Amino acid sequence: MSEKYKFFEGGLFFVTLTVVGWIDVFTRKDYAETIIKNLNYCIDNKGLIVHEFCIMPSHLHLICEAKKGNLGSILRDFKSFTAKRIIEQIQENPQESRKEWLQYMFTFFAKRNSHNAQNQFWQQHNHPISLESSKWIQEKTEYIWNNPVKAGMVDEPQHYIYSSAYPFTELKIPK
Repeated sequence: MSEKYKFFEGGLFFVTLTVVGWIDVFTRKDYAETIIKNLNYCIDNKGLIVHEFCIMPSHLHLICEAKKGNLGSILRDFKSFTAKRIIEQIQENPQESRKEWLQYMFTFFAKRNSHNAQNQFWQQHNHPISLESSKWIQEKTEYIWNNPVKAGMVDEPQHYIYSSAYPFTELKIPK
């Protein structure tokens, strides 16, 4: 793997976590709120620091770092837990009209990856990009904030509730 896409201790990174097949899962409020809840858990208990974020229908963008240790380990644990929890939520949700199809897709992608026994929710790679200048940080922040605007989901970045641009976000972001 290229050095360009590796975590290292003490770094600030732009990371994208993507659902397998770019499946739109986070269109349901319950699933997006599971992401917020578990990011907050990692902030409180694992040393994750999230500076910027945006939950799109099929992926999640973060500008983040670890207080200490390896950010990759924190994100691995986050992805493992949220994958299990969201798949459970899908199975338990009586309003989930795509339940069978989603389960089929998660099983399909698991068969293509020897690391997964039954289901694969997240794509395996995060492609972390080290942010080593204020110019890069600003560029990625603007990208994150404008992602839902470019997707036609809102007219202004601050109107998208699953973003750090939203002034009332429930995610614990340092001010």
